Amino acid sequence: MKTSKSTYLKMITMLAALVILISGCSIGSMPDSGTTDPANGQKLKVYFLDVGQGASQLIVTPSGKTMLIDAGNNDKEQVMLDYLKKYHISKLDVVIGTHPDADHIGGLDKVIDNIPVSTIYMPKVQSNTKTFESLLKSIKNKGLKVKTAKAGVSWDLDDQVHVEMLAPQGTYEDTNNMSAVVKVTYGNTSFLLTGDAEAESEKAMIASGADLQSDVLLVGHHGSNSSTTQKFLKEANPKYAVIQVGKDNKYGHPKSAVLNRLQKQGVEVYRNDSQGTIEFTSDGESLHIVTER
Repeated sequence: MKTSKSTYLKMITMLAALVILISGCSIGSMPDSGTTDPANGQKLKVYFLDVGQGASQLIVTPSGKTMLIDAGNNDKEQVMLDYLKKYHISKLDVVIGTHPDADHIGGLDKVIDNIPVSTIYMPKVQSNTKTFESLLKSIKNKGLKVKTAKAGVSWDLDDQVHVEMLAPQGTYEDTNNMSAVVKVTYGNTSFLLTGDAEAESEKAMIASGADLQSDVLLVGHHGSNSSTTQKFLKEANPKYAVIQVGKDNKYGHPKSAVLNRLQKQGVEVYRNDSQGTIEFTSDGESLHIVTER
């Protein structure tokens, strides 16, 4: 009986091993239960940085290419450097100063002073402010040559990340309408980043036949009544909108009329003043959103 029992146990053990082998459920093929994202390296990150009553967007591509659009006001210089350190940005492949307003380019001089920059774009518009002069000085000191930001300029920031400038379409007296408007597309997801472009520029973009449809819209001019017209919003048709605005700002941004338009169209709104930095992650098909608070 002892021998028979021993043989029986051996048969059971061999049978169990055979079942495991056939099913492929070996330890080495079990799903990774760690915290590493299996799709890591295949995602686009777009950060709408909280710089108070100003604007700044940081784009990091799947392969680690970087683009910074604007950098908040003069008093946010250290804040910007801290953000770049936080997100492990050691170089910037592209920098875009949308237009000369201090709340958009105020921090760019220190960024350029401290972080290697490969390419910089700015629209052909001048300003006699110390902020603008300081930026030009930093650009000169680093031996950079400014490329013109205008409609029709486009490039691939990464294998699947396409950047296209949709504005300015022409020359305008109002520097806000000279804002570089940038569309970033990754797979089937897209971001429309509008600077301070106002109704005149929006009308020109629509007339140009540019593809304005986007999943995420940066609401123009911090939610001012001068921007995000009904026609432009209809053309963009975003699922999400971000308003870069500071707490208790003297301008009363964002305006209720703009918020009402966004609500009527069913757009989900995010704001820096109430939620801090807003981070969008795209896998090319869907978006994941994380807010600082």
